[in-house]
Amino acid sequence: MTTVSPHPPYSAWLPGTYTLQLPHDPRAPGIARALLRMVLEAHGRAELVADAQLLGSELLTNAHLHTAGPYALRLGPGGADRGRVRVAVWDGDPVIPAGFERGGPRADVGAESGRGLFLVRAYADDWGAHALQGGQGGKLLWAECGDAGRRGGRA
Repeated sequence: MTTVSPHPPYSAWLPGTYTLQLPHDPRAPGIARALLRMVLEAHGRAELVADAQLLGSELLTNAHLHTAGPYALRLGPGGADRGRVRVAVWDGDPVIPAGFERGGPRADVGAESGRGLFLVRAYADDWGAHALQGGQGGKLLWAECGDAGRRGGRA
């Protein structure tokens, strides 16, 4: 007898969104990667761990390096395709980085840093960003992975 069942718009494999509030601490991205692994494995989606960790790590590191306050990780079902997972990171700075804009500039191959968001753009099945108004403000950067037959947006 089932006592709990997912209700729309929840995915059958991930019945909601997990959120982890993180302090501005260099250990926070590693803690968040561990949470990603634990949640995905608990929901039977271990095949998405490496992709989700890569995407989450890049987004979290960007928040840590370019903001002074706390940030948060959100893990939930992807947008229209419920087979995907969406990894999102909120931080308090409302400015969306140029490297994350659709049709934005490409990474400088000679640079020693600054390629993380370009890597997310190349690796994710889909991605986006939203500047948030009111409340805590800031922005939410997100990336999705998990398309059947594709790995990390690469054909």
